[in-house]
Amino acid sequence: MPQITRRAALATTLALAAQAAKAQDRYPNRPVTIIVPWAAGGTTDILARVLAEPLRRAMGQPFVVENRSGASGNIGSNAVARARADGHTLLFGSMSTHAMNDALFNNMPFNGVDDFSPIALLAFVLNTMVIHPSVPANSVGEFIAYCKANPGKVAYASAGLGSTNHLCAAMFARMAGIDMVHVPYRGGAPAVQDTVAGQTQLFFSAGTQTLSHVRDGRLKLLAVTEGRRSTLLPEVPTVAETVPGYEMAVWYAVLGPKGMPQDLVATLNTEINKAMLLPEVKDRMAAIGVEVVNETPAAFGATLRADAEKWSRVIRELGIGMTDA
Repeated sequence: MPQITRRAALATTLALAAQAAKAQDRYPNRPVTIIVPWAAGGTTDILARVLAEPLRRAMGQPFVVENRSGASGNIGSNAVARARADGHTLLFGSMSTHAMNDALFNNMPFNGVDDFSPIALLAFVLNTMVIHPSVPANSVGEFIAYCKANPGKVAYASAGLGSTNHLCAAMFARMAGIDMVHVPYRGGAPAVQDTVAGQTQLFFSAGTQTLSHVRDGRLKLLAVTEGRRSTLLPEVPTVAETVPGYEMAVWYAVLGPKGMPQDLVATLNTEINKAMLLPEVKDRMAAIGVEVVNETPAAFGATLRADAEKWSRVIRELGIGMTDA
């Protein structure tokens, strides 16, 4: 049996080392953690779990969803801001965590724009204006008239101070010139439950929380809050058709820590956009009132910065008090 020469052994060792180095350079070379900064079951969590499987198939490593909720999304978001910028820790964030929280909270542990790498804008959730059936209104105009005839007697629910629900209603009240009472809850689930029960009369929220109640006749859908009618519900008017200039478009996106290499960001953007266009993903999103979008990292970065500037201004104009993060 021939003996292995020292030169052959060295060549084998070098080849194995080169293969190991190449494997280390390949992305991803281990499981990727997707941090969702909210509790399980919400829109962000659903979106992350729908995308995890096609990303695993495309990229050859598990994409593991981890919920780190608390502090209005700041705990999980901060964990990603402090992670290594190697693409193995990603954030499924939203407009509230990255375009609003900096204006809402003192002592923020991160900056929603500057401390992250924008990777991919995923989708806009269909955002709805719903009322309890006891309210004698079937349009936004009729609801405004009812509120003006009953100042301070209509209560609106929210998931808490500074939530998108709160901002939607506060902005609506200011622009429509009406007086309503804000009733904050500890999350969207109890807020929609009390609106269904008639304890509050108005709720602005994602269709993921409201449309099933609308279908069952427990809530009335008056409008959507986006700047244009939704392709999912084209017969439903926008608030802006009655209150010109009104708009709240709630987006969800993938971000990474600041300083991620641009080639890595581009790779992730390409694979995520491909996954969002898969029929099973688009169908699942449409079923829960989510409109899929595709943008480059640069375009998403511009959207992020513009929305952060817009909502900082709106929050100041509304006089919503700041609190510790």
